[in-house]
Amino acid sequence: MPEGSTTPDLVELVGALFDAGNRRDLDAAMSIFAPEVVWESLDGLGVFAGATAVRGFLEDWLSSYEVLNIEREEVVELGSGVALVVARAAAERLAQERA
Repeated sequence: MPEGSTTPDLVELVGALFDAGNRRDLDAAMSIFAPEVVWESLDGLGVFAGATAVRGFLEDWLSSYEVLNIEREEVVELGSGVALVVARAAAERLAQERA
């Protein structure tokens, strides 16, 4: 009987990333990315190249929320290790940012 692939598919990896982010477990989140990862934020926050830049962006972004839960609505694998993710966020900013 042939062995199944031990590499999770991209949709599973995206799910693991969202789960780690919702737990604020950046070590687990970053373990999903290759060192040469490029994170392109389509909401105008920028493009972050390399694991160090992506981790810094995620740390800064997550730190501005007291509560943040992101649910993926759709994940489409586009090929070549690229995914398009549609997600909905429920968030509450830190008290000093609301003032």
